[in-house]
Amino acid sequence: MHSLNWTSRLISRALRSSFSTLLDATTAGGAATTTTKGAAKPTPNRSRPRFVSVVCGFAKDNLRHKYKPGKYGEDSWFKASTETADVMGVADGVGGWRSYGIDPGEFSSFLMRTCERLVRCTHFNPQRPVNLLAYSYCELMEQKKPILGSSTACVLILNRETSTVHTANIGDSGFIVVREGEIVHKSEEQQHYFNTPFQLSLPPPGHGPNVLSDSPESADTMNFPVQEGDVILIATDGVFDNVPEDLMLQVLRDVEGERDPVKLQMTANTLALMARTLSLNSEFISPFAISARRNNIQARGGKPDDITVVLATVAM
Repeated sequence: MHSLNWTSRLISRALRSSFSTLLDATTAGGAATTTTKGAAKPTPNRSRPRFVSVVCGFAKDNLRHKYKPGKYGEDSWFKASTETADVMGVADGVGGWRSYGIDPGEFSSFLMRTCERLVRCTHFNPQRPVNLLAYSYCELMEQKKPILGSSTACVLILNRETSTVHTANIGDSGFIVVREGEIVHKSEEQQHYFNTPFQLSLPPPGHGPNVLSDSPESADTMNFPVQEGDVILIATDGVFDNVPEDLMLQVLRDVEGERDPVKLQMTANTLALMARTLSLNSEFISPFAISARRNNIQARGGKPDDITVVLATVAM
């Protein structure tokens, strides 16, 4: 175990050094930061945007997992706000670790709790969500008592000064943005092969060579301007594997421009319950089953899983 601590700390220091360089490059000079075409410049004379956001979810096994704030089973989530940014994130602990006596939810929960805390630190950069994942992962690897396991993660930051959203996604959690009844932005799923997503990992001693472990910098990143009324859904694969995109879109269209958190909560509840119900339907041809068939695996029905829905609209 001492060997594991020593090795993980060496790796985390290397990662920390690497991302300190990235942090310096993105914060120095301010105007030197590169963004994709269409990203807005600071607009001090207009109302700054904010998220109106709510959360809902279900644990796959409600008997095993008692409710804890920020968790639904092995899924975890967070929301945080500062004067200049609103931030949301989800993480999905890889369930296979339970057969090794490891609680997969501890890894995902630590990542999200640490991201939430780092948002309020002075070095927080609202244009670099990958930094949040990187520094959270480094802290996890430096713990005296190792937090073993692995997790996917997706973090989304609204830079309120530029009306721009910046995202970092690793694995098969993700987000979609709906505007005027259409999906205008969405994350790309990252898979090594079918049902094996990219993931941040810390395996137990002796398992390293046999465990997939991706670096935070392998996350898929995007940035794009947002408009008043945009609907943003960030969720774990328990939602995307069970709810077809067209059905999801029908639900989200109804809350475009909605500022009432009660109505938003009702929609989040509807979407989470829909995912839960379809996941337990053995006859439904789910998105997961369709993907399995594309990989020559005969599958039918939903995919029982933990479900986390973080739903927001953009208000100005």
